[in-house]
Amino acid sequence: MSQINFQEIIRQQQEQIAVMQAQIQALLAAGGGGTGGEERRTTGPKVEVATPAIFNREAGKVGGFVTACRLYLRMKMREATVEEQVFWVLSHVQGGSADIWKENVLEELESGEMEYEMAEEFLTTLKKEFGGGEEESVKAAELRKIEQGGRTMEEFVQEFKRAVRGSGYEGRPLVEEFKRGMNGGIRRKLMEAENPPTSIEQWYRRATALDRNWRESRREEGKKEEEFRSKRNRTCHDPWCGRGGNHCLSRRQQGLLRWKVWRERMQ
Repeated sequence: MSQINFQEIIRQQQEQIAVMQAQIQALLAAGGGGTGGEERRTTGPKVEVATPAIFNREAGKVGGFVTACRLYLRMKMREATVEEQVFWVLSHVQGGSADIWKENVLEELESGEMEYEMAEEFLTTLKKEFGGGEEESVKAAELRKIEQGGRTMEEFVQEFKRAVRGSGYEGRPLVEEFKRGMNGGIRRKLMEAENPPTSIEQWYRRATALDRNWRESRREEGKKEEEFRSKRNRTCHDPWCGRGGNHCLSRRQQGLLRWKVWRERMQ
């Protein structure tokens, strides 16, 4: 096939994608209504759904892209055909080697070499093509960097769960990574407990409860300390002092003040 013919095929396919996108937008704008008086069924209230960002085969992004596409297809394009859904997803695959893969897929779809019964099959193929071990290694590296720091255990657990997805970690290695990331004080208390947690869910639950109790006790201690400071800072009733709180004069200063007053009276 000559270069001119190949470019012409690509141009025609791009035009077809543009036409299908316009048809999809028209269907969405119509809100599911028809000209024959029969209204399409909707699966729930109309809500705004963000469109996925352009995917250019950047490492670690394929999982989020597939999830965003899956959500949009289910919420906004359930009435579209499988072919329309697949072409819509392809329209968001752009840049670099991703364009080459897209062109190959378009050719196979046009020639009938490839056919999908459901859009989910195509999303699975896309994830395998651009994910593989590369995404898993990126997720695993991200998981190994997570630490609790100054966050609450609830915040740390949610962040940890997010990083676990797609990392390949499970079982004992997953528990060890969680123990590594949490603050040392909580980790030691749980490991030294009479019945230490074993599964990751037990670690999540008991670490969160222990962290919450510790923070609550700290707040109570802070209140007591504030009350103590308030009592200590009450006005001093010494007639020779006349100053209050932390500014109360020392005994030596009070003695000097008394001597000064006596001297002025004697003069």
